[in-house]
Amino acid sequence: MGMAHLLSLLVVILVAIPSSRSHALPSSSSPFDAALATLQNQIAYRFHAPDLLRRAMTHASYSRENGRALAVLGLAASQSAAALRALAADHDASASAVSRRARDASGEAACVAAAARVGIPSIVRVAAGTKPTAPPVVCGALRALIGAVAVDANSTHAAEEVFWKLHVLTAASAKAAM
Repeated sequence: MGMAHLLSLLVVILVAIPSSRSHALPSSSSPFDAALATLQNQIAYRFHAPDLLRRAMTHASYSRENGRALAVLGLAASQSAAALRALAADHDASASAVSRRARDASGEAACVAAAARVGIPSIVRVAAGTKPTAPPVVCGALRALIGAVAVDANSTHAAEEVFWKLHVLTAASAKAAM
């Protein structure tokens, strides 16, 4: 099964997930809603279906309605974005170079840095006893965010734009810290 077919299948499955909540974020009815509104401003993407963002920022320890499936799509979209950029920069790039670029751009170190930059550790909902700053939790939430954008826009292109925006923010922060 090809990557494009897998991404299409995940989008279809996630779009079919029923949602019983409203499609508009209440104007700061809770600290969580306020944090989600701020996150949307930071990533310069406004969700048409905010329930997807809520789900993305919910860890499996907190609720059965969580971002795990969205994270699968988000990881695939992130790797695809990095591979595409590597090949666009060098049409003759080796398979190992493209694979390394995709792995590095979507790997834990880059993921944790990007998530920290937009405050995901303080937004993601977790159960008591689960550390919201743990790399698997933070990366899962960031990847779920990317996946949620893809489903909301019905396009991995929008997800790739958010992915690169987060990486540009992270790179700018690293340069400023030097």
